Amino acid sequence: MGLMHRKNAEPKVDELPSPPSSHEESLFGAHHNVQDPATELHRGLRSRQITMIAIGGAIGTGLIIGTGSALAKAGPLSILISYSIVGFIVYMVMCALGEMAAYLPIQSGFTGYATRFCDPALGFSLGYTYWFKYIIVTPNQLTAAALVIQYWVPREHVNPGVFIAIFLVAIVLINYLGIRFFGEIEFWLSSIKVLTICGLLILSLILVLGGGPDHDRKGFRYWKDPGSMKPLYGTGDKGRFLGLWSTFVTATFAYLGTELVGVTVGEAQNPRRVIPRAIKLTFWRIVVFYVLSVLLIGMLVPYNSKALSFATKQSTGASASPFVVAMIESGIHGLPGFLNACILIFVFSAANSDLYIATRTLYGLAKEGNSHSIFARTDKRGIPIYALGLSATIACIAFLNCANDSKKVFGYFVNLVTIFGLLTWISILVTHIYFVKARRAQGIEKHQMAYTAPFGLYGTYFALVFCIIIALFKNFDVFVHVKGRETGVKFDYVNFITGYLGIPLYLGMIFGYKAMTKTKGWTPLTADLLTGKDAIDREEEEFLANKAAKRDDSKKGGWFYRRFVAWLL
Repeated sequence: MGLMHRKNAEPKVDELPSPPSSHEESLFGAHHNVQDPATELHRGLRSRQITMIAIGGAIGTGLIIGTGSALAKAGPLSILISYSIVGFIVYMVMCALGEMAAYLPIQSGFTGYATRFCDPALGFSLGYTYWFKYIIVTPNQLTAAALVIQYWVPREHVNPGVFIAIFLVAIVLINYLGIRFFGEIEFWLSSIKVLTICGLLILSLILVLGGGPDHDRKGFRYWKDPGSMKPLYGTGDKGRFLGLWSTFVTATFAYLGTELVGVTVGEAQNPRRVIPRAIKLTFWRIVVFYVLSVLLIGMLVPYNSKALSFATKQSTGASASPFVVAMIESGIHGLPGFLNACILIFVFSAANSDLYIATRTLYGLAKEGNSHSIFARTDKRGIPIYALGLSATIACIAFLNCANDSKKVFGYFVNLVTIFGLLTWISILVTHIYFVKARRAQGIEKHQMAYTAPFGLYGTYFALVFCIIIALFKNFDVFVHVKGRETGVKFDYVNFITGYLGIPLYLGMIFGYKAMTKTKGWTPLTADLLTGKDAIDREEEEFLANKAAKRDDSKKGGWFYRRFVAWLL
């Protein structure tokens, strides 16, 4: 049950200390937390839309394309282990985020939670880190689109910039036409992604069992020859461990964007019910879509396959996806083109949602007073048009793909985005620790919460430690001296810069903000857990009342309508 059903058990506002006045300090002036129609989003995302986005929202290039590079580098067992461990970490992050979002679904999202529960400096750094991540990942998805299209149209025939421009214009229009239109588009795109992945899993299982045209029952053959783990930068256990560790970067990149559900809370209808449901679905999505996918791919494609993209210096084409390689090597020649079309839809959906997140993150920064107030302004449909315009303009860096090799640009983007994603997860986990301590100190009991993380602070601490380790050592290979390195030099400074640039930037923003504003972090008793909660309680009451009235009307439609049709409307 939601918080509104337990108001009698909640602590009174006057029993809690008021947040200090410094809470209103910021680099760009006053906050915009006061409800103003000119700076307010609209709660237009329906339950079914958020549910489907939670299931298929983050399925994109990391799983469909990036898995191939990890398999070629370290072998099938390594990617199974890394995707499973990182998947558990992601679930812990989502549980932590879900607890805060279900309690207080504010429009500024992660930035607001960090600012109110932990430290304004963390909110500032988290907001910009997250925005940096998505103004980079959006052109990354557009670059991936150009990579996939080369299956039909080689770059020698048509410049990839043409396709990048077409996709960029399309996603800007979808984001501009309103949250209801965006939600509906993402609902159907996510549905296509889920159906495609389910079809791939079924087909992969059939091929593993010998049901393909070659009637070759592969099973775990490739786990024996060439092997389950490929040594990297050495031999024996050391080489196998280094190979395993190298796949954690790819696994992390594959899961980036899972937190999209947390961004939608400010525009979700009845978020206190929808968000917990979406978090629970996240667990099954990780197990079925990610872990099972890498297991089956590892059984179908040997890590030394020449067709795998990134494994050789050959042209990409269909080999951009290990699923396509699996089909070709099993003797299926009709489906690879169809699958590439599906992958193109995946990339388009990912680019669309990434631009949405970038826009809402910049909007959240402006709402908190950490960016220019113009980016908090919305039109009559609740679209932050100025934040959308700036984020879309920066996405034009995707045109770098026109002048450089697609694979190389893709690798640089993966490096940059991965560190920003890890820093975001770290910030969410730290904020959750402060939030739990604050609600306990302020007398908000567990039974009063709409949702709580199932593993509590133990799961949060575990995920936090692991995220820090991955962030620090994810680019260990730049320090390894290997003959024949692609760059031709002993020290790979390009990957070192792209791999670790985010850390000093993140820390610099925290300490720089504190030095300029002289703010201090919140204690458990001074953290602001109540501002805006009463308005959200009223919204929830109104929504549930309207829904109950509609439910009475829908009873006239019969059982079939209520069960299979009404939820789509």
